[in-house]
Amino acid sequence: MENLIHLLAPLARERAYLDPGSGSILLQLLVAAALGAAFAVKVYWKKIKAALGKKSVESEQTPPENDNTGDKPETN
Repeated sequence: MENLIHLLAPLARERAYLDPGSGSILLQLLVAAALGAAFAVKVYWKKIKAALGKKSVESEQTPPENDNTGDKPETN
């Protein structure tokens, strides 16, 4: 077991230099991923809601069957 640790120890050493720009790029990557995910949810919200079983997409887009708001003139 000790031989295995000595064998794998050189693999665990750091061999790269991370300058301040690397941290900035990683932060930018995280912000872009969060904004991209938020935009995707916004675009597909109706489909996500339908998939979760709340309401179907068709029922939200169809107008009511009988409005009865007085569009027809009354006859006396």
